[in-house]
Amino acid sequence: MQTSPIQVRRTDIRFDSDDRRVIARFFPVGGDDRVLSVVTRVLRMPEADVQRDLAEVVGRFHDRHRDIRQTFGQHFLQVAHWVQQPDALSDARRLLIGAYFTMEYAIESAALFNPSVVPHPSQLGLADGEVRVLMSLRATGEGHVSSIVFRTGVVDRDGRVRFDEVSRQVAPMKVHADRFYDKQLFFLKLIEMAAYNDDARRILDELPDRFSYAQLDKLAAELHGRDGVGGPGFDEAARIMRWLARSNYELVIPHESDPSELVIFPTSENESRGIEDARLTRFVDDDGAVTYFGTYTAYNGHNILPQMFETTDFDTIRVHTLNGRYVQNKGLALFPRKVNGFYTMVSRLDGENLFLMKSDNPYFWNSAEKLQGPMYPWEFVQIGNCGPPIETPHGWLLLTHGVGPVRTYCIGAALLDLDNPSRVIGHLEFPLIAPNEQERDGYVPNVVYTCGALEHVGQLIIPYAASDSSTTLATVRMDELMDVLLHGSKACPLPDRRMSKRAS
Repeated sequence: MQTSPIQVRRTDIRFDSDDRRVIARFFPVGGDDRVLSVVTRVLRMPEADVQRDLAEVVGRFHDRHRDIRQTFGQHFLQVAHWVQQPDALSDARRLLIGAYFTMEYAIESAALFNPSVVPHPSQLGLADGEVRVLMSLRATGEGHVSSIVFRTGVVDRDGRVRFDEVSRQVAPMKVHADRFYDKQLFFLKLIEMAAYNDDARRILDELPDRFSYAQLDKLAAELHGRDGVGGPGFDEAARIMRWLARSNYELVIPHESDPSELVIFPTSENESRGIEDARLTRFVDDDGAVTYFGTYTAYNGHNILPQMFETTDFDTIRVHTLNGRYVQNKGLALFPRKVNGFYTMVSRLDGENLFLMKSDNPYFWNSAEKLQGPMYPWEFVQIGNCGPPIETPHGWLLLTHGVGPVRTYCIGAALLDLDNPSRVIGHLEFPLIAPNEQERDGYVPNVVYTCGALEHVGQLIIPYAASDSSTTLATVRMDELMDVLLHGSKACPLPDRRMSKRAS
């Protein structure tokens, strides 16, 4: 494999999996009979034994979680319908029942990889030339279930990076039950899913322009059986609409939580087997407003679904399904601003080539054209993006990945025209970063991969994963990289428009 003439400076920074970082999840124990059996056994305990056992459990687990008693209380509510008079129980008995339906889950016991980095929302208290950064990582635990965790740090005026200490505790973000939905967007998604029919219309027509899940759920129940409404068709329409609402939800960050404590854990049915490979974008709108977007892959054990979260402050995060004809495959990366009045994304629709998508709505994507395909031996199997493009005076810098012999993943780079990003100015003939001998062994061998880098003081800061196991970081001088992309690599021809895909 041809080596890079560009100097890549690997750092000694390393993020490894840590099986001490655990969240407290609901433990279903088994079927209804087993749930009832456990509840009944606790109900039969003398109150003194309940008090004693609860104190012992809280004593063992309180320092591992921010508020373990509150967690026990929440988990009791999930089984409270098995108790005839739940409000008559003592607080201790309610919490002890909740404890039996609680389990610890080590979110990053298997791996910590595929990072993405952006400037932090807060840049207060820094020295001249410094920038505070926020980095997301894919954490994988038991059963290969993935979630998104965060780290914070500072890049100094010389391009050196230092990361903050990681909290021992983990604070899962809470689903906000009162999320409101836009009726028009809901309508468009139902049409796209071929799920808008007379039954769905009956429900949607009676909802306000902005409605909550509770309003949708209550209305569907009230309409069932009214004036002949009902039957399998209506039930299926109501089920799909409830599912769609649950797939678009809002997360609230627990108060006083350090960013390194936060975890976005699978919530909806779409994500039940994992949230993978978030690509963070600090997006600046035409009016200067800043929104942080994160495109990611939701996995339910059978299918993948591209989704996106957004936030302005990382206090509340809104999660959306992505919609449209070209919302396919993995690895969607949003440009950090509109280009020629359109939201723009790089994607890989067919699993092999890079495509450029544009839209006037960040949640609906129905226009796409081929950007480039594999050109060099190190990327002959497939190419994809390694995060959102970075704007430079010379063009959009797009980190790419290529897959070559023996399924070796390398990181490359391309340069796209600022005004016409469908024009590729340059594309590295060689990998920028290839796995060295220390990076080849891991959960998935021979892989280096990143989901997003940033530029600061003339340095390209690239956090990257080694063999889907751990994460490290490298830096590259931007002037060296630009010189090769502009003068030392072959400019890529415009793609054959006969192979381009567009919406009809």
